[in-house]
Amino acid sequence: MAEAVVGVLISKLGEALLSEAAAYGASLFCGEASALKGLFSEIRRATGWLEIMKAYLQDSEKFRDTSNTTDAFVKKIRALAFRIEDVTDEFKYKLEDGKHGGFAAKMNKRIRHVKVWHRLTCELRDINADLEDAAKQANLCAIPIIERPGAGNYYHAGSINPTSCFARDEDLVGIEDNAEKLKGWLLDMEEKKSRIVAIWGMGGAGKTTLVGHVYKSVKEDFDFAAWVTVSKSWQVQDLLNKIATGLGISGDINKMETRSLGEVICNHLNGKRFILVLDDVWEKDVWIKIMNVFPANCTSRFVLTSRHKEVASLAASSDCIMGLELLKERHSWELFCNVAFRNNDDKRCPMELHDLAAKFIKMCEGLPLAITCIGHLLFFKHPTHSEWKKVHDDLVLQLTKHVIPGVDMILKLSLEDLPYELKNCFLHCALFPEDYEMNRKRLIRHWIAAGFIIVQKGNQALEEVAEGYLNELVNRSLLQVVERNEFGRVRRCRMHDIVRHLALDKAENEGFGIIYEDSTTFPVGVTRRLSIESTNFELPSQSSVRHIRAVHAFMSSISVDLLRQILASSNLLSTLDLQGTQIKILPDVVFNLFNLRFLSLRYCEIEVLQEAVGRLVNLEVLDAYSTRLLSLPKGVAKLKKLKFLYVWAFSPDFNVFDCGTEVPRGIRNLTGLHTLQSVKANFETLCGIAALSELRTFAISNVKNEHSVNLCSAIMNMSHLINLSITASNEDEVLQMEALHLPATLSKLSLVGQLEKKQIPQILLSWSHLMSLTRLSLAFTKLDDDSFSSLRALRGLCRLELSKAYDGTTLCFPTKSFPRLRFLGIMGAAQLNHVDIEEGALENLVDLMFIQCPELKHLPHGIEYLAVLRNYAWKTLQRSS
Repeated sequence: MAEAVVGVLISKLGEALLSEAAAYGASLFCGEASALKGLFSEIRRATGWLEIMKAYLQDSEKFRDTSNTTDAFVKKIRALAFRIEDVTDEFKYKLEDGKHGGFAAKMNKRIRHVKVWHRLTCELRDINADLEDAAKQANLCAIPIIERPGAGNYYHAGSINPTSCFARDEDLVGIEDNAEKLKGWLLDMEEKKSRIVAIWGMGGAGKTTLVGHVYKSVKEDFDFAAWVTVSKSWQVQDLLNKIATGLGISGDINKMETRSLGEVICNHLNGKRFILVLDDVWEKDVWIKIMNVFPANCTSRFVLTSRHKEVASLAASSDCIMGLELLKERHSWELFCNVAFRNNDDKRCPMELHDLAAKFIKMCEGLPLAITCIGHLLFFKHPTHSEWKKVHDDLVLQLTKHVIPGVDMILKLSLEDLPYELKNCFLHCALFPEDYEMNRKRLIRHWIAAGFIIVQKGNQALEEVAEGYLNELVNRSLLQVVERNEFGRVRRCRMHDIVRHLALDKAENEGFGIIYEDSTTFPVGVTRRLSIESTNFELPSQSSVRHIRAVHAFMSSISVDLLRQILASSNLLSTLDLQGTQIKILPDVVFNLFNLRFLSLRYCEIEVLQEAVGRLVNLEVLDAYSTRLLSLPKGVAKLKKLKFLYVWAFSPDFNVFDCGTEVPRGIRNLTGLHTLQSVKANFETLCGIAALSELRTFAISNVKNEHSVNLCSAIMNMSHLINLSITASNEDEVLQMEALHLPATLSKLSLVGQLEKKQIPQILLSWSHLMSLTRLSLAFTKLDDDSFSSLRALRGLCRLELSKAYDGTTLCFPTKSFPRLRFLGIMGAAQLNHVDIEEGALENLVDLMFIQCPELKHLPHGIEYLAVLRNYAWKTLQRSS
């Protein structure tokens, strides 16, 4: 994964070169300009060599485990890349440091920096010489792409025999329903033509076991049947040879050309019923490049298993796609006992081994392959507590080394198959604590701030590219979705423990990052990222942390003195995430971190942010959401690179109106802001916000009637707005919103406060052009039977919440109203006594909620028409269906 490090570094060097003109312009004397000229020359030289090295690393990744020479060479390149990064980051740090202080202080720094520029130039010259030597050693200039005889077979070296996955019937646990469904798809002979069936899931989830069981039971129903395991480095000719052999085609097929072999297979199958299993397919091209070989005039079934959801999409036309989930606890226990006690008639675990069995099962987290491997291991041991305890202790030791025997090689292939742009993103996820549920937005902000998202695709923003990467990791079964929002987007995800162990091993070996947990000494060695998960922390020396670029704290209490000690030695830090800690004030050393891009104080108890925050000129994310921060200092207005500003002072009594943070007058200077959430309204602030035309997310509170005109004017300048939240100063405040023309890009709208009663129909009708609006939340709006009907024009709504916003007595949902709505919540409708749902209305509704509606004595009339409804809450009685 070293090529991912080099890719990010090339982007950093590009940023450094962009500062060349500005650096010369600020030079005060020839000596400094000359020193800078030499440094920039070496930066350009390093960039050229690294471009070549990146290509080499991408081609050599797959040989690392089979070639000690390649492995050593990759480590050498990575070490050189880290040295270049150190030089580049120190240069940027010193360049920025020279801009701060009075005239005399600046002059002294510039004079001292001449020596620094010369030193960095010499260091970079030496590194470039080492890079050139390394390139000559590998003969990169002559052979930029590595090719080795038989390289295509490396995949099978660590693989298991595919037939070993054909489990005994008693080992098929928790997949009985899936087996029946798959069998039905394959034997549905009413479908006379071709049908593709796809099974996908993470490595070891039981795809091959499931398909192997069904394949054995149905293959006699076909004239021909073949099972082919596809290698990761497949070739069309080799694959067709395997298929022909599996189908029983005689002759010297190994000497046939691809075209001739395809014709032989087609003629052999013409007019026949056949089934072909392609097991462990890694790319869609596998099918695309062989599909025309098979005849169209016969009943054929193709079964593909894959770790990638993208491959499974090949079966979309037949709607025969199955994603395998991990086993529940009951099924995990059953499978474990079936394997570990296979010779016992009752296959029960003795009571004296229950506690250890539970620990073994917990290690596996529902992954069938891991359960089976450990079960097999225990089968050959005496079923005594002492014997099992030895196995348990050995496994705990091996888990410390991030490996479970028999499982690591299978899962490792998924890691090695990642495109280089995804590798840093994946390894970063492993730095979160075990079983941690990672928030999509937080992950994306981390990745962007770390420089992992370096390529924009078309008109996509970096955030959209990053979300695409997240979806790709999910589709490759490397991350598990914990929760999706009503639009189907990932809200929270986690990493399976066994996958995380492998990723941590990779992260530590490659200097990507380490986790500090349950130890009293700091891990030794060069690393770029530190995840602190223990308060029992001892820092032996400054050199231990001087290479660190990111610090993530995952405990509620962290010593300010310890934090000060770490940061004083890590002045090249780019990410500082203190989310959820009890810190009340930042140590001053934070404001010397001129390379800092990401600073999170979310959910902290911080009460004051120092004026010196204005020195963090490279800051892109400042997250102080849900803190005690009532106002931001003037220095925030100097952060010209800021893209995400989250501020929201929580109310101790949870008063929805008593929230928000005051921002400084110079907020108008932050023209690159994409997010501003949530600020308190005043006339100065509103005038400043009018200049922020790039905002995608905007939330404002404490809005009064007299602010309405200025607020409407400011919002109408925000042509890219996606998420808007407006909260009045109190529930009796009437906002004049009739002049507001919302941008067509709007997807989410929250309005807390009253609207002028007579103007409500006009205001709601003015939203009818919002075709992208999927989420609407209204509170205290005082809708009635007539005005509510205007909302039906918003046919794209997926979520609708009305909190003390409906004053009518009846609520009617005519046929075809709200066709995409999945969540409907009505809270605090004091007069509502009747709800009527006509057939064909709310046809996609999943969740229905009526809370604090005292006059609503009966369930909605027509609720039986809601075919996909899963949950409803009614008055104080909650039920699930």
